[in-house]
Amino acid sequence: MRYNFMNDYNECAHERILEAIAAANREQDDSYGLDTRSEHARALIHAQLGGAQSDVHFLVGGTQTNLTIIAASIRPYQGVVCAESGHINVHETGAIEATGHKVIALPSADGKIRAEQIARCVAAHYADSTAEHMVQPGMVYLSQPTEVGTVYSLRELEEIRRVCDRYGMPLYIDGARLGDSFAAEGADVFLPELARLSSAFSIGGTKMGALFGEALVINDPALKKDFRYHMKQRGGMLAKGRLLGIQFETLFLDGLYEEIGRHAVAQAQRIAAGVKARGYALLTDSPTNQVFPILPRALLQPLANEFGYAFWQRYDETSDVVRFCTSWATPPELVDALLDAIPAKA
Repeated sequence: MRYNFMNDYNECAHERILEAIAAANREQDDSYGLDTRSEHARALIHAQLGGAQSDVHFLVGGTQTNLTIIAASIRPYQGVVCAESGHINVHETGAIEATGHKVIALPSADGKIRAEQIARCVAAHYADSTAEHMVQPGMVYLSQPTEVGTVYSLRELEEIRRVCDRYGMPLYIDGARLGDSFAAEGADVFLPELARLSSAFSIGGTKMGALFGEALVINDPALKKDFRYHMKQRGGMLAKGRLLGIQFETLFLDGLYEEIGRHAVAQAQRIAAGVKARGYALLTDSPTNQVFPILPRALLQPLANEFGYAFWQRYDETSDVVRFCTSWATPPELVDALLDAIPAKA
């Protein structure tokens, strides 16, 4: 049996979500996210925001969510600052640029950008006598966790928020794998902190056991007005919006969202520990559900006959970095089998 560790959406969806959709199949309800299931899902999310008066919208996918909130938040002459490895810069086919906004990428070794980097970038723009001839940094984009599985601490987010406030820039946090960051060892950023520190953030469903869908939480009052117009224009207003509502209702009932994150992270950390025990290094110290071992190229083809993985980057003349990604459905016995297939370093 070949098992795929390529990503965290190889499987369809958590059984509790499929059961909930099937049970509601004959229900009639309102459309476009105005249904009773979506309202209940919003209430469940609101209950975990620490009292923030946020708006919650449900969209179909991560790229759609990112481009819709970014395009709705900044002026036509502004761009969005992110890490060079950021999803909007690398894996969204120029979706942000297609809205007319430039992605301003900053160097990063660990998937993060720091407050001082952002401050230098923005200060340099305004110090230039020809600033008005260039794209103005208008927003900051982060992902939690990052593309390489690292996690922003509360202190790091607070420092970034202070820079954003200094320059009047909204802060958007992409939470496609947000539940995995909650399960990371030493995590100190949860929904109340995100609601307090970000202008908007997303709660991923697609990579967290849902069939599809992201919840967008808008905290800044200036971004709330007419947002549903933006959703409709960008194709994000699903006619059968109750399908999104049922999924997030299920994820936020009885702690399922946290349970999914804990399982995925536990299995990934078993892989990380096993790889290191066999003498191999990791590209990053990821405490979440993505593991990036540096493995000999000669080992990878035999390994690929038994297990799927994602090629990440060339490391040196003999080794590559690959990614193993775990999910709500990763069987512990197949983690054992993967580690058994990786021989100790000679």
